[in-house]
Amino acid sequence: MTNVVRPLQHHARNHPDSLVIRGDDRHWSYAELLADSLDFAVTLRRAGHAPGARIVLIAPTVPEFVIAYLGMQAAGVVTVPMNTMSTREEIEYVLGDAGATAIIAWHADNAAAIAAGQASGVEVISLEASGPHENRIRETTEVVEREPTDTAAILYTSGTTGRPKGAELTVTNILEAAKISVEIGHTTAADRFATGLPLFHVFGQISVMMAAITAGASMTLVSPFDPTQMVQALRRHRITVLSGVPTMWNALLRAAADAEPGDFTSVRVAVSGGASLPAEVSKAFEERFGCPVLEGYGLTETASLGTFADINRDVKIGFAGIAAPHTSIELRGSDGRVVPRGDVGEVWISGPSVMKGYWGRPQATDEVLINGWFRTGDLALQDDEGDYRIVGRLKDLIIRGGYNVYPGEVEEVLYEHPDIIEAAVIGVPDDYYGEEVAAVISVVDNSSLTGPQVTAWARERMSPYKIPRIVRIVEHLPKGPSGKIHKRSLRIE
Repeated sequence: MTNVVRPLQHHARNHPDSLVIRGDDRHWSYAELLADSLDFAVTLRRAGHAPGARIVLIAPTVPEFVIAYLGMQAAGVVTVPMNTMSTREEIEYVLGDAGATAIIAWHADNAAAIAAGQASGVEVISLEASGPHENRIRETTEVVEREPTDTAAILYTSGTTGRPKGAELTVTNILEAAKISVEIGHTTAADRFATGLPLFHVFGQISVMMAAITAGASMTLVSPFDPTQMVQALRRHRITVLSGVPTMWNALLRAAADAEPGDFTSVRVAVSGGASLPAEVSKAFEERFGCPVLEGYGLTETASLGTFADINRDVKIGFAGIAAPHTSIELRGSDGRVVPRGDVGEVWISGPSVMKGYWGRPQATDEVLINGWFRTGDLALQDDEGDYRIVGRLKDLIIRGGYNVYPGEVEEVLYEHPDIIEAAVIGVPDDYYGEEVAAVISVVDNSSLTGPQVTAWARERMSPYKIPRIVRIVEHLPKGPSGKIHKRSLRIE
């Protein structure tokens, strides 16, 4: 029997005064975070929410998210985190699909949650900003003992290929994924994390929040993500571990134009995930901050784990590292056989972080979980040193005139252009070639770059069949909740 809050209990008992959350005007020690979390568990118990009940949690990256999440786990409640930008209709869908009995919503922006709760007939609990620790009246409560295979959280996928599916992460999935994250980063209690990632997303939830707590480290939460505020937090709190997605690194580079490497000597490791990190962004970040960005790859269904760059080796730009500890990876062809090293294949993952399945969808589960292996739908290749390079989604593969075009490969080249800030490559129907290669890009201020110039520039750097002959320049590219570019939202007429 176990519980997701075990690491918190351990550090609260052995190092009660160590800080776990650093804020601008308030900090939480491990003892205070445990006490507040148990208070929240009492609130749920008094409201009649029994172990195993599903409850939706909608909150930004604030300390109260951490308190509510851990309080729900202590109460044995299944946490169903949702994007703070979710609409009433999206919340109603998840309420119905998960069979949720309540919504916990951040007090400052809960109109959609209240409307969805009223329409669905479920209770809405307002998540308020925490009051002073010394004024709290506490009631002791026991942490609910759970089986390792019990579902602890249901995280809904983005739904880019249909209605969102809820990935069931077990108690073991979360605890083991956090331990592996600590092992990957050589994390200790002396580390100071900082992130602007949404905690409702698997990357922030497991690889930052739970990893920091597992190690006995502290974390600084920047909400909403603002590159200037993040730079200030880096300096003020002497951050050692910084986590983000490629769009965040781009924003940090622009916000820290006056920064020198000496300003960030405390940063031990910068962790990038969510999407492939463009080589030019990685190079620029290391030149500016004197710290390499280590890239990893994982999914909601694998509790954010899959591969990660070896912290003891030089950074191999463009690659997502080797298989994470205690994790097996194979690249397989359409026939299910492992492809030769150097060839592109679909990523299959096996290990303790792989989900239990999709909530209420046995057929969808059987399609992706096969003999203990999870079919990711992502395409990658492996080099002679064992490092993996993610080249795109199986569904995003562009077949132009019989040739395979991997969007990630084309995007890497586009990012080398000094005027291009963001790029997304997609396939569009073509009567002659079947599909044509198209690029949607955003550029630096005052750039005069045109579509034909981008095509001409690309023609000098890649094979003819890979060249984006259709180019659209936009102010901003659409992004999902984690900051990842949302290709499914792109439309080219």
